[in-house]
Amino acid sequence: MIEVNNLVKKYGDKVAIDGLSFNIKEGEVVGLLGLNGAGKSTTMNCLTGYIAPTEGSIKIGGYDLLKDPNKAKKIIGYLPEIFSFYTDMRIVEYLDYVCDIKGFTKDKKARKEHIEAICQQTGISHLSGRMIRNLSKGYKQRVGFAQALIGNPKVIILDEPTVGLDPSQIIEIRQLIKDSGKESTVIVSSHILSEIQAICSRIILIHEGHIAFDGPIESIGKNITEGREVIVRVKGKREDVEAVLKSIPQIASFHHMEVKEPGCEDFTVEGKEGSDIRELLFKGFSEKGMTLLQLYGKEISLESTFLQLTGQERKGGEKK
Repeated sequence: MIEVNNLVKKYGDKVAIDGLSFNIKEGEVVGLLGLNGAGKSTTMNCLTGYIAPTEGSIKIGGYDLLKDPNKAKKIIGYLPEIFSFYTDMRIVEYLDYVCDIKGFTKDKKARKEHIEAICQQTGISHLSGRMIRNLSKGYKQRVGFAQALIGNPKVIILDEPTVGLDPSQIIEIRQLIKDSGKESTVIVSSHILSEIQAICSRIILIHEGHIAFDGPIESIGKNITEGREVIVRVKGKREDVEAVLKSIPQIASFHHMEVKEPGCEDFTVEGKEGSDIRELLFKGFSEKGMTLLQLYGKEISLESTFLQLTGQERKGGEKK
């Protein structure tokens, strides 16, 4: 549905994005992540046709965004982070106006039914006759979402859709996004990682104009953490456990944890990059006649993974 090949955008001597390439299939809900200045917003602006890339190509639904922009843009619904309304319009009037802009059918009955269906979908039917200026921020966001759905677009692009909303409104917008993903391809840009985790099945992480990660959300930390960071519980004295840990050269660091079981010691253990230390730990304690009661991978948050992938996380302590 979306094909991006070798996308480059320069502002004078500054390179905002440099050689981005990715494909998004029909029906995917994809999160676009990036630190401030990473090139995320520039990528979004290029995808919507708001700005033209310096190099590269973008195809939306098979249409080249540069060569055939009208056909490409017609199948895109877009909700920018900062959205402006004609606040002296009523909701239904505004959505009718958006139908005109998007070239949706002029058949009055079909248009009315379409607007009514979208109002129902976004939960604003009971307010459709109200002036936009009198709406709360949450309902204005719903109206913004509604205008993005006009014309049943095959691609929906949402830039920071939950910023400034209260928790109940965030949950409602999340559900709207999930429901939209049943009918359309959705790209959600956000700096709130928990939002992306709750909504998307795939992440594209942009850092310094390049793609740092592209894959399923559940595998984002797999290559970083699998086998490298574990928690162990060993039956024995603390000094004996530490002696074994110090004897394994592939261990980068370890830290003692609160005692949870009498006669046992718990440690978090981190291996050096590229090392799976689980088998080494088992052999090490076995050779010393010590019982390894538990060994399991330490859970890592999406936030921590994000910082590791972008090289922002502060290095941990020295090996003890």
